[in-house]
Amino acid sequence: MDVRRRSSLKQAATKGKTMAEDQYNDQIFNKATDKKVVDTVVPLPMGISNGVFFTVFFSVVYFLLIRWREKIRTSTPLHVVTMSEMAAIVLFVASFIYLLGFFGMSFVQATPYSDDEEEELEVDETEMVRKEDTRATPCGAALDCESDVVVKQVVKKELVFVPTDTTTVTEEDEEIIKSVVSGKTPSYSLETKLGDCKRAAFIRRVALERITGKSLDGLPLEGLDYESILGQCCEMPVGYVQIPVGVAGPMLLNGKEFSVPMATTEGCLVASTNRGFKAIYASGGATAILLKDGMTRAPVVRFGTAKRAADLKFFLEEPLNFDTLASVFNKSSRFGRLQKIQCAIAGKNLYIRFTCSTGDAMGMNMVSKGVQNVLEYLQADFPDMDVIGISGNYCSDKKPAAVNWIEGRGKSVVCEAIIKEDVVKKVLKTNVASLVELNMLKNLTGSAMAGALGGFNAHASNIVSAVYLATGQDPAQNIESSHCITMMEAVNDGKDLHVSVTMPSIEVGTVGGGTQLASQAACLNLLGVKGANRESPGTNARQLAKVVAGSVLAGELSLLSAIAAGQLVNSHMKYNRSQKDLTTKA
Repeated sequence: MDVRRRSSLKQAATKGKTMAEDQYNDQIFNKATDKKVVDTVVPLPMGISNGVFFTVFFSVVYFLLIRWREKIRTSTPLHVVTMSEMAAIVLFVASFIYLLGFFGMSFVQATPYSDDEEEELEVDETEMVRKEDTRATPCGAALDCESDVVVKQVVKKELVFVPTDTTTVTEEDEEIIKSVVSGKTPSYSLETKLGDCKRAAFIRRVALERITGKSLDGLPLEGLDYESILGQCCEMPVGYVQIPVGVAGPMLLNGKEFSVPMATTEGCLVASTNRGFKAIYASGGATAILLKDGMTRAPVVRFGTAKRAADLKFFLEEPLNFDTLASVFNKSSRFGRLQKIQCAIAGKNLYIRFTCSTGDAMGMNMVSKGVQNVLEYLQADFPDMDVIGISGNYCSDKKPAAVNWIEGRGKSVVCEAIIKEDVVKKVLKTNVASLVELNMLKNLTGSAMAGALGGFNAHASNIVSAVYLATGQDPAQNIESSHCITMMEAVNDGKDLHVSVTMPSIEVGTVGGGTQLASQAACLNLLGVKGANRESPGTNARQLAKVVAGSVLAGELSLLSAIAAGQLVNSHMKYNRSQKDLTTKA
């Protein structure tokens, strides 16, 4: 990049940094890349013109907002403008361009957008890598964006703190570390400037230790492919957290055996689930049935009147219009297919819940793009429609919601098994009558007394979280994915136990996000569902959802048996408490 342009951008972003500071910053990175650059740039002055343009900008914005509000109240089309409004728009554009050129150029940067379909088959490398000049940086360019994290300014003397791995700090790295600590170099820009993701993480880590005076010894740095997380999994990394992965099984599900990976720090969880698998296997296995498969997104739009909101509701719910809307929606992806549209009105606000299939991807980006296409299409027939947000929480994502419990979201699965009487006694150490009674009073009645929403189970979220972490799913979606009702009933003249779990909103995918990281991909491979299924798109993700349900079934069966037999406390004291004497290490 031309040094004059880069220095100007730095001066604009920092609003008046001195020329000496900018030249010092450039010299550091020119030294790191063995380049010599000599140039001078005169800082832009702050004069009366800036104040004038600031005043004009905020005045016309205020005027246009007032006019916009009046038009909404009177149901006047927004595209009908008066001469005064046209003049205000011209002044707005002029002042905005001036202020953007003076203050905001460093903020006009491309942000990487990760799309589920691109992750599934063909990742668009041009969206993942930006170029600082005609050279393509190997991994850092995609992260050259603004961040909410502000580097702490160090005013007093540098803290006397020596990191554990200080022997690996080269002279070049030391200069960059000092620049980060002083605030001259933003931490988020290290990947772009260095072109080495691992080196950027190391420098950021050492700088953080010096700024905070706290050691990160014990947080691993080695062993992670930092290029694989760039622009899609984590920003500004300084290491990674280790979570043990255990394996439970074999699970016999729909006639196939699975060894289930579970990432957890809770002792006894894997052992308990494994006991449930043993009981199910000895009784002939479990059966899982997929009931629905559709990811949702629900934007909220506003009109001037409730009548206009109702007009759009009737239009969207008219069967004759569905094919047209589906064709518009489906243009966004070769895998996303619109299934249905539900609407709910709150006054003059309309919530539109789109449901679509998403192949082997979890599908949030895919459905969002389709929704955006439909909203743009509707704007022609409903010009007074004001799109408030692409998500209006009627979806509903990462929150407990009755709409997911009733309508489902992602994969809806029911899984069942019949556990034989002798297995209940020998493996689970209890009896059928005790399990049926406990399930009724705990999972059903007790949860109802607590006002539970989708929580009519013993610990479904325990198993869901462990499998999600191991297979690279979004752990925050454990909230709605753990919606589960556990049922137990005595069958075959009261001798055997019929147990089932019904889970209406399991949100999983086998491509995109964390599924492409090496360790998570290995766990997916263990289950035989790694990546996209080329022959039958969506098959791998659906199979993973069934595995989750089968694992929850085993976990519910084992935990309830432990409670019924009075073994819960003893087993946790045995498997969830370390027997090591740590006093000497302390």
